[in-house]
Amino acid sequence: MMNAIAIDDEPLALTVIQSLCDKSERISLQKVFTQPSEAVRYLHKYPVDLIFCDIQMPAMTGINLVKSLRQQTMVIFTTAFSEYAAVSYELNAIDYLLKPINLKRFTQAINKAEEYLDYIHKKDNNADKNIFVRADFNLVKIPLADILYIEGLADYLKIHIKDRKPIVARMPMKEMMEKLNSTEFIRVHRSFILPFSKIEAVRGSTIFIADQEFPIGRTYAEDFFSRYSS
Repeated sequence: MMNAIAIDDEPLALTVIQSLCDKSERISLQKVFTQPSEAVRYLHKYPVDLIFCDIQMPAMTGINLVKSLRQQTMVIFTTAFSEYAAVSYELNAIDYLLKPINLKRFTQAINKAEEYLDYIHKKDNNADKNIFVRADFNLVKIPLADILYIEGLADYLKIHIKDRKPIVARMPMKEMMEKLNSTEFIRVHRSFILPFSKIEAVRGSTIFIADQEFPIGRTYAEDFFSRYSS
């Protein structure tokens, strides 16, 4: 079960969050706050797994509150204003719920939080089989086994996935390599990351995966061939 708190300057909004949490066996709402400063003090003493946080509050915005936190805590923003979606994305929010919040949408957000928490725990135990990336204001779960290849596009990545539409995420190649299992994936070019298991053939400086061809960049050739031939 995930421990959570809720922060909103409107008591009625907190009542709605409390009611939604009471309907879920996966969330324990520890405390609610109408004053952001009180919530910050509480979090310094009693860390939680998840924060439900309004964005527009007179004393302190939800954006500034999240930025002030010492620890990395999952956040689901709750707001009546859709224009804050981009900002919440930059703060790595788990989800962004528009008021009035219904049970179906609330449950979807809880599912994301639970999956991400599970991913973090498995990652700590080196047993993760998935990665999470942020795309289109969503936290997207991608099984490592389904990744066909990853293509670099300036400041963005295009993740090609088996039987799914490619996912475009704003992330540098270096950060993506840090997310991936380095024994299963290798960067072969400044624009391509490939899974070892899907490489079908190598001819000269070209790698073949299904009907795709990938060049091996000079910078990456020595590392690739030393690992591929071992």
